[in-house]
Amino acid sequence: MSTEAVRGDTPVPPPPGGVLWSISGDIRALLMLPAALTLQVAHPAVGAGVDEHSVFRTDPWGRGERSLRSLQLWVYGGDAATEEGRRLRRLHRTIQGTDTRGRRYHALSPANYAWVHATGFPVYQHAARYLIRPLTDAQERALYREWLQVGRVLGIRDRDMPQTIEEFWPYFRKVLADEIELTVVVEELIATDRPVPPPDRGPLPVRLLLKALWPVLFPPLARFRRFVTIGLMPPEAREAIGLEWTDAQERKLRRFCAVVRRVVPVLPERLRYLPYARRARAARREAVRGDARPGWTGGAPPAPGVITDPT
Repeated sequence: MSTEAVRGDTPVPPPPGGVLWSISGDIRALLMLPAALTLQVAHPAVGAGVDEHSVFRTDPWGRGERSLRSLQLWVYGGDAATEEGRRLRRLHRTIQGTDTRGRRYHALSPANYAWVHATGFPVYQHAARYLIRPLTDAQERALYREWLQVGRVLGIRDRDMPQTIEEFWPYFRKVLADEIELTVVVEELIATDRPVPPPDRGPLPVRLLLKALWPVLFPPLARFRRFVTIGLMPPEAREAIGLEWTDAQERKLRRFCAVVRRVVPVLPERLRYLPYARRARAARREAVRGDARPGWTGGAPPAPGVITDPT
């Protein structure tokens, strides 16, 4: 384990200016996350745990908000990232039961906990091709190293995760072949006919308006959610789950993503980045300015980001 991944005995988040720093706070990550979540719950043990213990059916907006906040803390939270990792492990201590194949499971079993984390890397790697730009070989390797750092923050031991990309892909394909299936939770996440309540977050006038319009808004939103969930999932994962994806859908996805690639980079920062990312970026700019001042003793600023949008 590198010294930059650990401070004393405490794992630290990935570095400012890295690949993950560039991707996970961009609003385009919101389009990537449903694919990762769906791939997680396609594992029988993970799907059973979510089916039996999660509040995603009764509090979908609250559950989504908490998950997004947690993910942002892993990358941008600084010292708070480690405490968030501990909190998640405490939260999962009591989650256990029997999966769809009759096997006992526990949420913190190394194989299960590692799989939940592992799914983020192939989804980021694949979806970036569509929504941002294809990663170079060096960027892919950097992204994987940084994802391992996040895993350490979450309490995943090095021996429970492949330590190189060369080791990751055989591991990933073996889980796809041996474990992944169309679970009940997967079916619910991609369904277009399952009712979801209107958002219960945000300003009251907006909530009231959405509630009034929800019968009209929800059907196309549900179809869009299914479209991007399946479309931005790595093809071999789609195949393992048994999700249909046509050539026509692929062409439609590429057209949609081409628009996203052109529009998002020209948005103002307050619209382009999620709140934790905006604050972290502002703090980093201040550190860079401080480094340029005479007498600054804070050390060199982090390296610049390695992901840039095409012009």
